[in-house]
Amino acid sequence: MDLQINEYKFGERPTVTRPNMEFLQFLGEDGIRAMVSRHYDLMRQSPIKKLFPSEDAEFEKAKLRSSDFMIQILGGPEHYNRNQGQPLLAKRHRPFTITYPGRTVWLTCYKQALLETNAPEHLIESFWDYINVFSIWMVNIPDK
Repeated sequence: MDLQINEYKFGERPTVTRPNMEFLQFLGEDGIRAMVSRHYDLMRQSPIKKLFPSEDAEFEKAKLRSSDFMIQILGGPEHYNRNQGQPLLAKRHRPFTITYPGRTVWLTCYKQALLETNAPEHLIESFWDYINVFSIWMVNIPDK
């Protein structure tokens, strides 16, 4: 399976297509939470680790918020909206320095976590297509 990272120009906002909801049916909420947890654990060892809480309890809360969001995006219960309000993720990420190289690290960690799910290829590709485009919306610093 060839999961490529799409390149975009700074400020470009391509249309985001929601992932196939069968991914949640296949993994279940616990499986989505495990995938997100794995993703965060990989990022904690990555060059962008400073973007994430260093204190374990806060790091676990970040995992929970992210997994709540992914479950909701996949058609599951609206955990994120109930606990955090409307996502408005580009706005929520504004205080952080998110660069193109950081996006690449984030996606590379997600690729590994996704492939470890052993979900069917079409479901992995659908989720990848979603985060690949969604992630460009978070980049808030142009290349220098």
